[in-house]
Amino acid sequence: MTARPRVLLCAATRIRERYVTEPDLIRLSAFADFSAVASEGAQRPGGTGWEWGGPSEDPADRARLLGAIGDADALIVCHGAPRVDEEILATASRLRLIGELEGDRFANRIDVAAAAARGIRVTDTTHGSSLPVAEWALGLILVGLRNAGAHFRRLASGEGYRTHERPEEDPGWRFSELTGARVGLVGLGHIGRRLNELLRPFRCDVSVHDPYVAKEVALACGVRLTSLERVLAENDVVVCCAPITPRTHRMLGAAQLDLLRPDSVFVNVSRGAIVDPDALIVRAKRGDGVRIAIDVFDPEPIPPESEIRRLPNVFVTPHIASFSRLCGPRFFTFMVDELERFFRGDETMFDITPRVLANRRGTPPG
Repeated sequence: MTARPRVLLCAATRIRERYVTEPDLIRLSAFADFSAVASEGAQRPGGTGWEWGGPSEDPADRARLLGAIGDADALIVCHGAPRVDEEILATASRLRLIGELEGDRFANRIDVAAAAARGIRVTDTTHGSSLPVAEWALGLILVGLRNAGAHFRRLASGEGYRTHERPEEDPGWRFSELTGARVGLVGLGHIGRRLNELLRPFRCDVSVHDPYVAKEVALACGVRLTSLERVLAENDVVVCCAPITPRTHRMLGAAQLDLLRPDSVFVNVSRGAIVDPDALIVRAKRGDGVRIAIDVFDPEPIPPESEIRRLPNVFVTPHIASFSRLCGPRFFTFMVDELERFFRGDETMFDITPRVLANRRGTPPG
């Protein structure tokens, strides 16, 4: 391109304040001109508001975007933005890239097909939170292996160190070390791939169930692709890091959880609704040494009366895996990386492709 590209951000004011940092603006200004249009995302009747990813249905938001997008070469959207549809695309003759920052894993804010028909690249950086989630998954694996939740409960209640007197009664003694363990991942998206990297120093044998992952990706990651049943039945540690979609909702029920080996560890850092909560409680209560370490549950917040809060072999955290000050700015940092790649003629790395959409929407991978 002969002229400096123009990059437009359409998002709620609080997103710009939290996510857009001065260092990234300086990086962006080296190759593009940046501007922003506020789009606050009015609450939809009966809905939950922009915080959960739905596009704004406020006509004023739509009018502001239509008035600002005309000479934009790239449009970045996030919470608060209206849906980028055919009408909006028709007013943006220079548009070559649309990027989603965060919080719209179903691409509801972008008409991907209409953009593709116009030759417009669509990319997103919703995986900016995947790094801390993968770290916490590793933490939960280690906590689960050591049966640390049960030890903490005993110490907090004033008990002594009786586990040391009868170690054979503690699954954290019978099987407690991650090095050389067999680890199964349900899902090999951004979280799964980063977790696989974190597991390398432990020399784990990693197997994966993910019908959407390309075999070349699995080969590059050094993991073995297999069935869900084998991932659950043949590993010492099983980690759920699959996205929640119509296809994965309640994917792990009683029949699947029954496959977990005695003395194994089950970790969930994805979404609680992937697992049948009643079946999870039943499995945890079997008494065969299985330990559960989860950051998510269904419903959330966990009801005070739920047994999952009190089972000694269950370690629960309140959906904090992605709770990090660095997450918000990282979404924009990753997007500036994408913009830089695109405008210097390199390939973007996080395109929303038909395979990606199939994964997120739970349709056949094709």
